[in-house]
Amino acid sequence: MSGFLEPAYGQRSLGDIVPAVAKALGVPGAAEPTGLVLPDAASYVVFLIDGLGARLLERYAHAAPYLSSLLAGQEPATAGVPSTTATSLTSLGTGLSPGTHGMVGFTSRVPGTDRLLNALFWDQDVDPREWQPHETAFARLQRSGVPVTVVNKREFRDSGLTVAAHRGGEFVGADKVGEGIAAAVASSSVRPSLTYLYDGDLDWTGHRYGVRSSQWLMQLSMIDAEAEQLREALPSHTRLVVVADHGMVDSPPESRIDVDEHLELRDGVALLGGEARFRHLYCQRGAVDDVVATWTERLGERAEVMTRETAIARGWFGAVAPLVLPRLGDVVVAARGDHAVLSSVDFPYEASLVGLHGSLTEDEMLIPLVVD
Repeated sequence: MSGFLEPAYGQRSLGDIVPAVAKALGVPGAAEPTGLVLPDAASYVVFLIDGLGARLLERYAHAAPYLSSLLAGQEPATAGVPSTTATSLTSLGTGLSPGTHGMVGFTSRVPGTDRLLNALFWDQDVDPREWQPHETAFARLQRSGVPVTVVNKREFRDSGLTVAAHRGGEFVGADKVGEGIAAAVASSSVRPSLTYLYDGDLDWTGHRYGVRSSQWLMQLSMIDAEAEQLREALPSHTRLVVVADHGMVDSPPESRIDVDEHLELRDGVALLGGEARFRHLYCQRGAVDDVVATWTERLGERAEVMTRETAIARGWFGAVAPLVLPRLGDVVVAARGDHAVLSSVDFPYEASLVGLHGSLTEDEMLIPLVVD
């Protein structure tokens, strides 16, 4: 599996951060222990920068002098699989791996139907508390007597993803950078406490313009200034943890394949899910082996094609609960290099994106985990 990086569940992954914070705050009973150890503190702020991969931060350190200065001596962590926002944010908020919390991609099949759940936009008839039924790590911490505050844009207050991933904390709406910093400073003054702050602008810029664009570099500089200003404004007793949910790669037109231009890729596939860098293929009865063979022949070295069972055996999703199993594709397709598998019919918007993520390359999987 050359070029792929396995997730570090239970050691240094997104799902390990809140349990480690709980222990650092002196309430180890609020979460299962993991291999991640954070320094003791009276309060913690976890600042998640959507789309800032560790390799990107290293590569473009000149555009982020504050954040890059924190890298020395601090090892990166990993996203889960797939390396995508909905999966990662749920791992952070629940302390669980994707196979347990069940947010297994940008889009995944609603079991027993021919529909996909879009985890970012959600569907009104899917109850997020049933889709993700486990108590969140935020809620466990709150129940242990530690106030938890979630600072995010107002539009996300009651979204399906917020309810599934981050319920249990007090939600504070903040649409502007200044609002977010002020909210984090106010909530972190309480001892002990945990504040979670999210910024999605870098990810949006990378998708639209690519991670080698001047627009992305400008946005990175702005995020760096935001992080530094946040650190300077926080109380001295507060530790700041900066993480990301995934990295990103630019996928040029010559590295993309459209399944609707190669119709043999539709044979035996009842529903196409996932996203361009990590596809879930939901197959017709008895078609799995043929689908694997066809996709392997067509994609060659551009992607790793395997059955759901093989991906589970490799530990890609962590332990997989029975409720979650049918949400995973019968066949999964993980892109190598800068390749992508598009569908101009099912997902036309993906063709307009420059930066993509979801697979297991280092650029996508490795995320910064720095403490200041």
